[in-house]
Amino acid sequence: MMMKMCGVHKVAWILVIVGALNWGLVGAFNFNLVNTILGAWPTVERIVYVLVGLSAVSMFFCGACKACKMGGEMKKM
Repeated sequence: MMMKMCGVHKVAWILVIVGALNWGLVGAFNFNLVNTILGAWPTVERIVYVLVGLSAVSMFFCGACKACKMGGEMKKM
């Protein structure tokens, strides 16, 4: 699946996975990996959180990508 993605979708997908893993660690073990790695740079840490959120929103709401055909229109039920 990753092979057919364009660069933007690959980065967004990786950031969404990082965010999901971080939330899983916070929920299960009360351990924030992003804070542990970037805690000395709170501005960079905040930027990572914003990028993860924007990646999730873009993966959820964006239509089909012309470059890699990822995404698509939501079908009506």
